[in-house]
Amino acid sequence: MRIVCIGGGPAGLYFGLLMKKLHPEHSIRVVERNRPYDTFGWGVVFSDATMAAMQEWDPESAAEIQDAFNHWDDIEVWFKGTRQRTSGHGFVGIGRKKLLNVLQKRCEELGVELIFETDVTSDLDFPDADLVIGSDGLNSKIRNHYPEVFQPDMITRPNRYIWLGTNKLYDAFTFDFRKTDHGWFQAHIYKFDDQTSTFIIETTEEAYLAHGLDKMDQDGSIAFCENLFREVLDGAPLMTNSRHLRGSAWLNFNRLICGKWSHFNGNSHVVLMGDAAHTAHFAIGSGTKLAIDDAIELTRQFQMHGHGREAIPAVLETYEEIRRVDVARIQNAARNAMEWFEVVGRRYADRLEPQQFMYSMLTRSQRISHENLRLRDKTWLEGYERWFAKKSGVAVGNDRCLPPMFTPYQLRGTTLINRIVVSPMAMYSAQDGLLNDFHIVHLGSRALGGAGLVFAEMTCVSPDARITPGCLGLWNEEQAAQWRRLVDFVHTNSAAKMGIQIGHAGRKGSTRLAWDGIDQPVSEGGWPLISASAVPYLKNSQVPKAMDRADMDRVKADHVRAAELAVTTGVDWLELHCAHGYLLSSFLSPVTNLRDDEYGGSHENRARYPLEIFRAMRAAWPEDKPMSVRLSCHDWMDGGNTPEDAAIFAQMFKDAGADLIDCSSGQVSKNEQPVYGRLFQTPFSDKIRNEVGIPTIAVGAISEADHANSIIAAGRADLCAVARPHLADPAWSLHEAAKIGLTSIAWPKQYQAGKYQYEANLARAATAAPAK
Repeated sequence: MRIVCIGGGPAGLYFGLLMKKLHPEHSIRVVERNRPYDTFGWGVVFSDATMAAMQEWDPESAAEIQDAFNHWDDIEVWFKGTRQRTSGHGFVGIGRKKLLNVLQKRCEELGVELIFETDVTSDLDFPDADLVIGSDGLNSKIRNHYPEVFQPDMITRPNRYIWLGTNKLYDAFTFDFRKTDHGWFQAHIYKFDDQTSTFIIETTEEAYLAHGLDKMDQDGSIAFCENLFREVLDGAPLMTNSRHLRGSAWLNFNRLICGKWSHFNGNSHVVLMGDAAHTAHFAIGSGTKLAIDDAIELTRQFQMHGHGREAIPAVLETYEEIRRVDVARIQNAARNAMEWFEVVGRRYADRLEPQQFMYSMLTRSQRISHENLRLRDKTWLEGYERWFAKKSGVAVGNDRCLPPMFTPYQLRGTTLINRIVVSPMAMYSAQDGLLNDFHIVHLGSRALGGAGLVFAEMTCVSPDARITPGCLGLWNEEQAAQWRRLVDFVHTNSAAKMGIQIGHAGRKGSTRLAWDGIDQPVSEGGWPLISASAVPYLKNSQVPKAMDRADMDRVKADHVRAAELAVTTGVDWLELHCAHGYLLSSFLSPVTNLRDDEYGGSHENRARYPLEIFRAMRAAWPEDKPMSVRLSCHDWMDGGNTPEDAAIFAQMFKDAGADLIDCSSGQVSKNEQPVYGRLFQTPFSDKIRNEVGIPTIAVGAISEADHANSIIAAGRADLCAVARPHLADPAWSLHEAAKIGLTSIAWPKQYQAGKYQYEANLARAATAAPAK
């Protein structure tokens, strides 16, 4: 084949040398606009996995690269006058120039034709090529020639950064956070050869402008940074190799995702690789890794499908299918890390103590979890667990300390034995709103299973407030009596606290039991619906009446009556449901609130009625007991509420006396397009807790102790609500404790024999030889 690589970065060079090595008959050219053995940039970071792959595919270049690598295990954080260090992280760094020079030399040895100082504007300049590799970077002219094909989605991120270097050498990957009168700056520092360290400085646009950095030349910016980071620099100067850039050389990171990576232009197949196809933020150092991995995978597909022109379509299709998954995974982690640094000042640095700030930074990408930290640096993590436990009021001794999810939590006069909540989950098993034996067994078993707080499903304030005929209610004394029976059982037989979530279904009411057709209207025995506006939930749903003042007064009185009845049941916690498209949620969301009176329009107007109800309920609820609010923190659709809107509402409820925000999302409209994933709703809790300054519950895809410990230890939430895993396993909390080797957690005395056997079986399985 005739192959042309446009762009002499890591992707183009490495693909070129691999293909020439494996099939010398190929004619391969790499065309680069810069001079030979000339490049810009400082150091780049590799993963151990990428290095291992390079050793497999081309041991010769890998050996030379490895000789030039600088390896370090430690991360050190300078923050608020402290220096904290943890080990076991295994980074390797190399100068970008050195890396490219090694790859250029290897290409020449193998017979790859290198063409320099040639600026290619189009793939059509090579009509005889069978395959054109668009590896020409973020501003790829090859990609930009076919925007309708490649569908590039480029987003310019808000932070500013400048990429500098210094001759001071650091023995750890060092982060230095400095506060100025106008905001926080952070430096990302790592050694990449025996003379030089990379020194990237990042800040917000607001701080960048307030300090006048936009008006400074590069020398002025360097002088500013040298003064700001003088302690960590210890007198060493900063250097730039970006004199080719105009102005101050402060940049914005551009996040790129392409809808498609390959194209046939009529003569040649064209495929994108590296930064031309995708970018990943330097916060996890993965751009070069992705480029090398692209080159390896494309080569692997030619090895599998054949090295002839006829194999190219199948090769490119499979290459993109495989790489898109891994790139998405890395980009998601990079996005998490990038967003952490974008809000580090207002969300973390101003609020968290140094110990928790360090933990939050280490786990910022959500790829590193609590137990992963234990594998990396057990001593450091156990020290942090002792600090966290002591902050939570636990007496700390020499024995194994309680991990974060099992530390107690106090809010007003209520203390939970741990941070795990059984999330409210509809059971559709009541008659006339009454708790029955099913609910006693269902909820009682979860309390016996070790959770700190157990919620029943949303409990409705009137017969016409129910979602289905099978939903719980609290509008009369008979219902309250059954609640007292449940609460008495839980308090007598477990250490769990019991909570009631009060709500009104609004336009989502009068529907069938879930297993008979979820969200579908009942065929008989239904009731009229009310909502903020006359907007049905489904096309075939009943159209609700837009509430007038009389409706509002009646429903508010229903909520107060439910709160007063809840007081008589002895429950420990009250929550008001303002999420998931139910009545109060329908006021908060602009998707469902189309009113033009004082209850529609602005945030203040949309929140007016939910706040009226909250204040009236709070006045009826005991002062020494907590009251929380569940919010939909993202409507997941154009025109709906976003996390920024949720933070505004959270502040309003906080000001009204709410103790905690239960951070859920979605279910406001069937037109939603949620983005699911591991801990996908935790960022909403993180934002509200640390920007609004109110305790939160994280929910959604939390399924193991490692998840809960990571969330709570990092300060992303105070409590974790677990739903589906509790349906599968009533004793989820006790079992998760045993799985992480925590044998000090008490089981009900009736179950002690089961505890010993369960723990023994886990220990036996852990030490058993793997099956052959």
